[in-house]
Amino acid sequence: MKFYDVSNNRLTGVIPEQICNARSLMSLDLSGNDMTGHIPGCVGDQLGKSLQLLNLRGNNLSGTISTKFTTSCKLKMINLSQNQLVGELPRSLVNCTMLEVLDIGRNHINDSFPSWLGELPKLQVLVLSHNHFYGAIPYPKSGHSFRHLRIFDLSHNLHIGALPYEYFRNWPTMKVSKEDQLGSYNTLITLFFQVGTGSVISEQSFEYSITITNKGSEILYPKILKVFRVIDLSNNKFTGKIPDVIGDLKGLQALNLSNNNLEGRIPPSIANITDLESLDLSLNKLSGVIPQALSELTALEVFNVSYNDRLTGPIPQGNQFNTFDDTSFQGNEGLCGSLLSKKCENTDTMQVSPPAMESDESYEDSELIDWIVRSLGCISGIIVGFIIGKIYITDKYHEWFMETFGRRRTMRRVKRS
Repeated sequence: MKFYDVSNNRLTGVIPEQICNARSLMSLDLSGNDMTGHIPGCVGDQLGKSLQLLNLRGNNLSGTISTKFTTSCKLKMINLSQNQLVGELPRSLVNCTMLEVLDIGRNHINDSFPSWLGELPKLQVLVLSHNHFYGAIPYPKSGHSFRHLRIFDLSHNLHIGALPYEYFRNWPTMKVSKEDQLGSYNTLITLFFQVGTGSVISEQSFEYSITITNKGSEILYPKILKVFRVIDLSNNKFTGKIPDVIGDLKGLQALNLSNNNLEGRIPPSIANITDLESLDLSLNKLSGVIPQALSELTALEVFNVSYNDRLTGPIPQGNQFNTFDDTSFQGNEGLCGSLLSKKCENTDTMQVSPPAMESDESYEDSELIDWIVRSLGCISGIIVGFIIGKIYITDKYHEWFMETFGRRRTMRRVKRS
């Protein structure tokens, strides 16, 4: 048996241990049932030598993922989402070097961010949403972490600290716009199986499906185009600024940073993401103006900056911004515009784009330079003060100092009297 698919039925009970005997399986799909119990440990070692697709999505499986994946692992897709799994991710997943899709969303996994998954050379889809992942996201160990990632979903977890801007620098796949990859525009992320031996070989395919939040709604994508690229870091506890480097990810179609504790301005560099269709920055602590340059995003269908409270100035006008309603901007008393009850006093003046601001790195460099200049000024002042004080207390110059300045002071008093 090569393929075993009993998905979307009403099967109950546990996954039988006898499945471990089917060591020629290439695809095991038990998704969309009501199965309970643990995942058999043989899935990673015995079955993993032939198994390429493991789909257990949408059951009631519990316990830890105790499976150990060996170096002979051939899995290309693992979907364990929508279960009741707990514990940590098994570090042995790094042995599955052919893995392209890993989806463990909507479980109860309690672990730090698995940066070690960045070593997987072919990983394209990583969904860790709706779990209990915690802590800050550490810097990548190399510039090759998650090199081929197209979908990155960390939403609804417990992450803290700054946004992972160092990872943003290392994602070349997300930096290529649709126009630059016309050849793969209609190409699906698909798993191909070659069945047979010798000259008799047939090919079967399996098209990946995924459920993610996009454009404000949770959507099931039965097929995933290779040009589809998403970053969702919403509903965590990230702090700090939105880095300017986010603008380098020109191929992004959806960016969701909502419901965090992000501060500072909205980077004008986001206007460089020409494929962007959905941008959600709501429920943060962002301040300043909404860059007029964002009106150049002609593909933008959903825009939400509501409930930041600190945004000010006019709402950009033109193109897609003429299609949004007031719900995209509510909860910001400092904003004004034709969509809001608060109108701008002088729209002609206020619609002028603000001058380009320094990047985060340039801003830090300028602060360092200012600190050095101030320090040098203080040091030189101390030196000059020390020299004058030395002159004053030295006997050789004390008499001259008193005669010169003391006499002038006495003469002034005589004149006044």
